[in-house]
Amino acid sequence: METDEMRGGRPVACSLGTDELEQRVAAIAEIGAAGLASRSVAGGSHLLRFHGDTQTKRRLEEIVAAESECCPFLELSLTEEDGELVLSIAAPAGGEETAAALAEAFGAPGGRR
Repeated sequence: METDEMRGGRPVACSLGTDELEQRVAAIAEIGAAGLASRSVAGGSHLLRFHGDTQTKRRLEEIVAAESECCPFLELSLTEEDGELVLSIAAPAGGEETAAALAEAFGAPGGRR
């Protein structure tokens, strides 16, 4: 029987240690300060829009790959729309706080906190 803590055999928990987590959050905040244009929530997904330059795209792809390793329960996708990069972050039941914390780690649009 599947529980709130498990989805598809994956625990709803991050595997990073404290130091690794601090480094990851700092890298995420740096990306957000440099390129986050807007942030919203729709249908349980956090939608973060970034300026569509190649450096931001590369850095976001790296974050998506890294987060997929440490938090495999998160549903992450990076798409391009109207010249912007759109990062979607969602989670199954029990993982909503982690998804929200990841979205928050990017900071406020335009680097404001």
